[in-house]
This record gives sequence, C-alpha cells and structure tokens, in this order.
Amino acid sequence: MMNFSKDFINYISSHSSPEDSLLQELTRATHLHAMQARMLSGHIQGKFLEFISKMISPSNILEIGTFTGYSAICLAQGLTSGGILHTIDIDDELRYLAEHFISRSSAGNKIRLYTGDALKIIPQMDILFDLVFIDGDKREYTAYYSLVIEKVRKGGYIIADNVLWSGKVLDSNVKSNDKFTVELLKFNDLVQNDSRVENLLLPVRDGMMLIRIS
Repeated sequence: MMNFSKDFINYISSHSSPEDSLLQELTRATHLHAMQARMLSGHIQGKFLEFISKMISPSNILEIGTFTGYSAICLAQGLTSGGILHTIDIDDELRYLAEHFISRSSAGNKIRLYTGDALKIIPQMDILFDLVFIDGDKREYTAYYSLVIEKVRKGGYIIADNVLWSGKVLDSNVKSNDKFTVELLKFNDLVQNDSRVENLLLPVRDGMMLIRIS
C-alpha cells in the first residue's frame, strides 16, 4: 500500500461518499477472520470500483480474486438489470464469509462465486465481458491478462490492482527470486507495450492499472 499519512487518508475519506454500513461490517469481519486483512479493497478503492462500474453499466463482469467479497459487492452496483458478476478465488477457506455478505448485499443475486484456479476456470467461460478486475495471485498477472484480453469486448475495460506493489516496482535491484515484484514489472510493461489497448496507471491505494480495449 502506498505510504500516505493517516491524516491524508482521513481527509480523503471525509470528502468521499460514506462507506455502506454492510461494507463497514464486512471490513470488521475480515479483520477478525482473515490473516491478510490488508488485501481488502476498503472504502476508497471500493468506491472507485463502484464508480467505474456505474459509468460503464456492464452486463458481464469478471473478477479474479474474491477474498471476502468487498470488491465484488462494489463492482456489482453498476451491473445492468440482468447483469452478472463472476468472481473466482482459489482459496475456499473464506468463501463462507464472502457468501454471507454477498447474499445480504443489494446486488447479491447478480454475483456468482467460483472456487478454484482462475487459469483453469476462465478458458471454460464462453462470455464476452465488459469489465474485468484482476486482483488474484500477483505471480500470475501476465497469464490472467493473456487469458482475458480476448474475452473483453472492444471498448471494454480491465482493471488490475496492486501494480505499484508498495513502491517495489521502482527498485532497480529487484532480485529474481522476488517473483511477485518481477511479475508485476512484466505485467506493467506488457500492458504498456500492447497496441490493442489504452492504459492509465493510477496511484489509487497500491496502484491500479486502468486498461481500455481499443
């Protein structure tokens, strides 16, 4: 996560629309039950994802990396009346928590959860997506991108989270065994050099790459 001061973060939060009460409850539950609670999207990033989804009004969303369901709930707010969000996570230990809060959300009936390897599940999906959110295993970002790029409609969007990786992408001495940073560097360069897309790297939370299929 980028190193903004607590006062700076509080100022941003106090000048943004408030976090939904269900999401506040989900945040508390995640910190109680999940070891890596910092993986949660949280108020500002969640609101950003909700805004993007509402601007696009997607019919089909793919999310890679459900965790406890916070980002799925936010993204689903912009779905069309018959729209569906497909969210995949390889870890089944927190599925119960995601299911509990998703079922209580206003768009819960539009969210479908999958447990398993996204690299195996995605090829089986015969769906053209309007929006894809990549937030799974950072070591597989280029593989995710290669799988989904042909499954996003022209004019559709891909958003990738954690692309600044706490600033480690600026380290000129990244070791080859630091597979997370090495992969994110490869991903960022891959997107930057892909003539099929337009892209914008935003310093939102831990860095978000906004990609439009041109």
